[in-house]
Amino acid sequence: MAKQKIKVIREEMLQVANNVAQEKNINQDDVFSAMEQALEKSARVKYGMERDIRVNINRENGDIKLESYLKVVNSYSEEEQAREILFEDAVKLNKNIQIDEYIVKELPPLELGRVAAQNAKGVIIQKVREADKSKQYDEFKNKVGEIAVGIVKRVEFGNYIVDLGKSEAIIKREELIARETFKNGDRVRAYIYEVKNDVKGYQVFLSRTHPQFLAKLFHQEVPEIDEGIIQVKTVARDPGSRAKISVFTQDSTIDPVGACVGMRGSRVQTVVNELQGEKIDIVTWSENQATFLANALAPAEVSKIFLYEEKNKVEVVIPDEQLSLAIGRKGQNVKLASRLTNLEIDILTEEEESERRQIEFKEKSAILIDLLDVEDVIAQLLVTEGYVTIESIVSETPENLEKIEGFDSDLASEIISRAKNSMKEQAEEDTKIVNEKIQDTDLKELNGMTVAMLALLAKENIVNLNDFADLASYELIDKEEGIFRKLELDEDLVNQMIMDAREKSFS
Repeated sequence: MAKQKIKVIREEMLQVANNVAQEKNINQDDVFSAMEQALEKSARVKYGMERDIRVNINRENGDIKLESYLKVVNSYSEEEQAREILFEDAVKLNKNIQIDEYIVKELPPLELGRVAAQNAKGVIIQKVREADKSKQYDEFKNKVGEIAVGIVKRVEFGNYIVDLGKSEAIIKREELIARETFKNGDRVRAYIYEVKNDVKGYQVFLSRTHPQFLAKLFHQEVPEIDEGIIQVKTVARDPGSRAKISVFTQDSTIDPVGACVGMRGSRVQTVVNELQGEKIDIVTWSENQATFLANALAPAEVSKIFLYEEKNKVEVVIPDEQLSLAIGRKGQNVKLASRLTNLEIDILTEEEESERRQIEFKEKSAILIDLLDVEDVIAQLLVTEGYVTIESIVSETPENLEKIEGFDSDLASEIISRAKNSMKEQAEEDTKIVNEKIQDTDLKELNGMTVAMLALLAKENIVNLNDFADLASYELIDKEEGIFRKLELDEDLVNQMIMDAREKSFS
């Protein structure tokens, strides 16, 4: 009779494991593991909670094996005597046994009473639930960066709880487009941007304001993007109002912007409708930063671009009548273009740029007037022809200076002579400053370093190699505030000097 009962239990075990695994779509071995843990708990209730009892269920026939494990030790404490056995006693049972090995005793089959059966069932349900949640977490963790579609289930403190079928997800209030509302039962699409797992379980977080939500919507609407023919490079959004997206393709036969817009705007309009009418500018990405920036500022037209790579900054000159178009409502257009290109953008009108150039022209002329002791008109003619430093004049021939309108051979020779004298005086003054303030030989002998540079550094109290190595190149050559701004130095040269200084400083 007992054997018949055990056989029934075995068959039920196999059936339950199979049913639960199929129903929950989890590994059958996880179900068996849960059953084993449940039976271990029931066995300890019967044989002693302090004992090391292990249960193994045969996955093929449902046979249940209960075993008690005793660790072989030289001595044990009272608390551990139920789990351990002295070596001298163990060798009586197994003469080949060693310290730290186990004496294993098989226990009689477990007949579950009503309470034990309920406890076992509870453990199985809990373990299966944990395995199911772990599987779901792994599944959603791999879906971060994708779009999820679900049904609004309820609203809690302004946050939407969305039913995704196998799981629930959260759209926080700040991840919703402004003035956007959903009712219970509404279908909603959103971007999975995070999946958290903690002691309470896992949570899936969705967003409708994330820049990549826009990118993924284009993935769904534009086959060329989904197939990888067209790439989405960067995205910038002011959710619900306006967005910019840059696209690129290496296939010269395809217009990436046109493909994203679609026939009569059908593709982009589908995305616009999903985003509550958000206006979308699609621009062509270019590895040339100036070209990309000009595209990003559309619909405004760009006249000139001055790029300062070290400061990640750019000055853009716009026709006067297009200033408001370039800046956009509340600065929106230039703000989105800045985010799209990852550049700090300063907008100038052509009139403002002209005024600034005039100021620079006057400043450069004033320097030559002072150093050469010449009249305004002569200094201005020199600057107009590109002679903005004493060095540029000294290195020139009288014949070339004579080509300037109003110059003759005597004037050309006199200008060069005065430039040489000015350079000599400046060199003497620079040498005096360097000798007084800079004692560091490594700084003086740095490849590319000149007395003029050293004098300018000394005036800023940069007197050793370590001080120089800590500088960034824009601190030296920035046209407005750079220490070497008057020297018109090549940026590559300055970068190399800083790198050489850092290598010597840290060696």
